[in-house]
Amino acid sequence: MLILNFIENQQLIKELSVPPPGYEDLSFPTKYSQNFYNQCIANFWKQYKSYWKNPPHNAMRFLMTMINGLVFGTVFWQKGTKIGSQQDLFNLLGATYAAVFFLGAANCITVQPVVSIERTVFYREKAAGMYSPLSYAFAQTCVEVMYNIVQGIEYTAIIYAMIGYEWKAAKFFYFLFFIVSSFNYFTLFGMMLVSLTPSSMLANILISFVLPLWNLFAGFLVVRPLIPIWWRWYYWANPVSWTIYGVVASQFGDNKSPLKVPGGSDTFVKQFLEDNLGIKHDFLGYVVLAHFAFIIAFFFVFGYSIKVLNFQKR
Repeated sequence: MLILNFIENQQLIKELSVPPPGYEDLSFPTKYSQNFYNQCIANFWKQYKSYWKNPPHNAMRFLMTMINGLVFGTVFWQKGTKIGSQQDLFNLLGATYAAVFFLGAANCITVQPVVSIERTVFYREKAAGMYSPLSYAFAQTCVEVMYNIVQGIEYTAIIYAMIGYEWKAAKFFYFLFFIVSSFNYFTLFGMMLVSLTPSSMLANILISFVLPLWNLFAGFLVVRPLIPIWWRWYYWANPVSWTIYGVVASQFGDNKSPLKVPGGSDTFVKQFLEDNLGIKHDFLGYVVLAHFAFIIAFFFVFGYSIKVLNFQKR
């Protein structure tokens, strides 16, 4: 009896699935009710409101930026005003390394729980057909970039003056660009790992593996000419090393002040950077392009993963 009912139901489903003569299947000209631009605007506004109502994340972000800036600024107080010896230059290299890495790594870690929670909401709204995954990824990235720009301006205004870098418009905006870019690729890398994994906990475990490698091959603990040739490729694949290269090259790469080298012949700052650290001021254009490349690559993987991967538990 049950088998006969099942067969009858299947036949009825087939009959009802075929539209009667003179009618067509229900269809819509587009998958979503709004075009991509309107989807991005709606998503951006939603994400903006969500971030604005999340002070534990954003207020702490700006508070930690101020605290880190003041700490690094006082530790390396006015070190940029005097570069007379090799040690002075290495002190500034340490200031650059500290300024770039620690706060960027904090951004990378703290963004992960936020992205994980927002992804849960996205799954529900995606099922309702409200907007495309790419518009969601683009909007969330735009909101993060907006906060990172404000954070970068705050951070640069503090440490640039306190460390005592040279007050020239080109040098200041180079510094600002590299700081903001580092915040962006650190943040996007954290977002990317969340999109590739089922939970922020697993993404955090991956971060704990990647960040030490970025730290090791950043060009500070071991400068590029001293890295074994079979590992040197990772220096160029490391976004942090490009940022440190960019900051050092833009601030000191054209400095022709005399430099005392213990146990060696005196030279100039520019020449020392080229001969011993492999940092050239003329390479700045490629460094800027590399930052855009890292940001775009991390965003692309984040957006594509949001679109094709689904970690919902049914």
